Amino acid sequence: MAEHYPVEELDIEVDDNEVLQTLSPSDLELVVKHTLHTVHITQPVTLSLLITDDQTMQRLNKQYRQQDKPTDVLSFLLLDTPLVTAPPNQLWTSPEAEVPPPAFISPPDLPTNLGDIVISWPTVLRQAAEAGHSFTYELLYLLVHGVLHLIGYDDHSEAGYQAMVSIQQSVLKSMGSMKW
Repeated sequence: MAEHYPVEELDIEVDDNEVLQTLSPSDLELVVKHTLHTVHITQPVTLSLLITDDQTMQRLNKQYRQQDKPTDVLSFLLLDTPLVTAPPNQLWTSPEAEVPPPAFISPPDLPTNLGDIVISWPTVLRQAAEAGHSFTYELLYLLVHGVLHLIGYDDHSEAGYQAMVSIQQSVLKSMGSMKW
């Protein structure tokens, strides 16, 4: 039986060509598709990914989270309710959520636009070195993390954090036979 992957469109922009020397856009798309499949998202979706530098990340983090420092990954979700089915204390609609998500309506004949993920390449390199694993693993781990935020998971509670880490590790472990 063929697996159904719901991603209709993944718009990828990379500011540093070093990223594409190891991973192709199709590799990144496969990780997104596998993540969605793992958490049972079957409806057609679209999202965008930007891999950028620390300066851009710091500017975005300051503008949208009032934190004047770079970070590893930011997710800008467009849904007003989670797509994923999980216990309320794991979702961004839970009472622990800091800011309710904005309302965005996708036209019925188009895939659901989940939003945008932004990842800092220099932070990926630093965190991979600190953790003692490859930068490829770190990048994909953060990509899965960003996708999970877009579909409803929140890591501000311990339950949400544990669920996200478990899913991230599961997705990458199940894809372990790939070249990264």
